[in-house]
Amino acid sequence: MSIGILLLAFILLIALEVPVAFAMVFSAFLFILTGPGLPEQIIIQRMPGGLDSFPLLAIPLFVLAGHLFNRAGISERIFDFASAAVGHLKGGLAQVNIAASIIFAGMSGVAQADAAGLGAVEIRQMRERGYSAPFAAAVTAASSIIGPIIPPSVIMVIYAVTAQVSLTDLFLAGIIPGLLMGLCLMIMVYVLVRTGVEAAPQAQRVPRRELLRTFLRALPALAAPVLLVVGMLTGVATPTELGALIVLYAAILGFINRALTWKGLLETLAMSAITTGVLVFIIAAAFPFGWLISVQNLPGIIVGFMQTLTENPLVLLLILNVVLLIVGLFLETTAIILIATPALLPLVAAYGIDPVHFGVVMILNLLIGSLTPPFGVILFICKHIAQISFGQMIKAIIPFYLPLLFVLLMLTFFPQLVLWLPNLF
Repeated sequence: MSIGILLLAFILLIALEVPVAFAMVFSAFLFILTGPGLPEQIIIQRMPGGLDSFPLLAIPLFVLAGHLFNRAGISERIFDFASAAVGHLKGGLAQVNIAASIIFAGMSGVAQADAAGLGAVEIRQMRERGYSAPFAAAVTAASSIIGPIIPPSVIMVIYAVTAQVSLTDLFLAGIIPGLLMGLCLMIMVYVLVRTGVEAAPQAQRVPRRELLRTFLRALPALAAPVLLVVGMLTGVATPTELGALIVLYAAILGFINRALTWKGLLETLAMSAITTGVLVFIIAAAFPFGWLISVQNLPGIIVGFMQTLTENPLVLLLILNVVLLIVGLFLETTAIILIATPALLPLVAAYGIDPVHFGVVMILNLLIGSLTPPFGVILFICKHIAQISFGQMIKAIIPFYLPLLFVLLMLTFFPQLVLWLPNLF
């Protein structure tokens, strides 16, 4: 019954639109005041203790790197190169949009950064060349969630710390799923254009000289994800240390391009500090909440209940997919990771499911949630950039749920799509 008070208080506070971090802290305090006689100060003691983790240093580094790459004018160069490389395909700039997001995913670990930074360039270019604003916004929104799947990824850092799994393994596990997402989205664009559902001006294949020119202009930016992946594969540095190197690289690149000034650097640092502060406060608030869930043996209760329903790991994953998709409609991705991981990890372990595999499946679930009404933050960002109504945004994004859900099912049924690279290295 006591664990019911904790969860009920949290749900009620969320329903009252209390910010999720405060909802977790307040519900934990209420639980202790009405519960098993624990001292109230344990909440405060648990909050900073949960942040004592080296991998968490990667969060401000990857956030800062993403902002620096946006400030350094990298978005335009990536878009130009992607346009020269795949702009001639059926769907033209819509295909370019997705290809550019795949490339930018190796620099920005936050979907919102992709949608707001590169997305602004993509939507503007598509509208100028005759694409409808809702279609441009939908393609941008759908492709932006590739960013947190392909490393670096802030949400993967949070999962790795919460689940106590290797961040390097998790980063490597996201590469194939991210590329698969991009491929499936490009196929969907092709189908929509081919069937006439969406109108798309067809661009001509550019000369090889132009392709080479755009590649050379984008090469310094393309080197960043290569640096990260090669560094992880060779083991020369941890992902956190590589994050620091990428920040330094992005700053140097910005100054060389003359797109970054000292004033701009200070503004970027301030912006990154605000973003990091919000994330870190949510993480700190989640640790006492998660600890109370563990103390009250909620994971054991869940394991016992699920074992009465099924003994098949695949059926379990399908059930969890549905649950996470529903929860993702209403809660922010970071909060769900922090709350659900301690409760669900003993369950998936009892069924012999690899925690890295489950992590990628869980993260993709929740990222799809960020594209769904009523609280999909990516929808609001792209709607605002494209200057369209929320209804137009939802109508345009509906076809893109199909390839994303297809990839989710592929990762669920075929764990090796996730685990092959980590196991190889």
